[in-house]
Amino acid sequence: MRVAGFGFRRAASIASLRDALEAAGGGRDLVALATIAQKAASPALLALAEEMKLPIRALDAETLAHISTPTRSDRVMARFGTGSVAEASALAAAGTGAYLLAPRTTSADGLAMAAIAERDIP
Repeated sequence: MRVAGFGFRRAASIASLRDALEAAGGGRDLVALATIAQKAASPALLALAEEMKLPIRALDAETLAHISTPTRSDRVMARFGTGSVAEASALAAAGTGAYLLAPRTTSADGLAMAAIAERDIP
């Protein structure tokens, strides 16, 4: 099971999110998109979810704050309590035992980050 987590700036477009997702490994075999709750209603993310026919998993900041990530942004840490919203969202939404396929990637315009987490289902 794979989940794509996103972190992004308000100015991010659907193209920004698509680009970050493609850089992270693409959208094949995804079961959901995930991000912090306060960004889950973003028009760009809603449009991507609709395009991909995937649900959005909105995660609260408290949940993300307890997840250690390989990438650490001091700005993101100060604001959200985790090093990477994209990585923490992917891991939290994929569930216990999930792991990242790679560290987060950034869109060419620098407005969106994506990470893909996977969890083996017995």
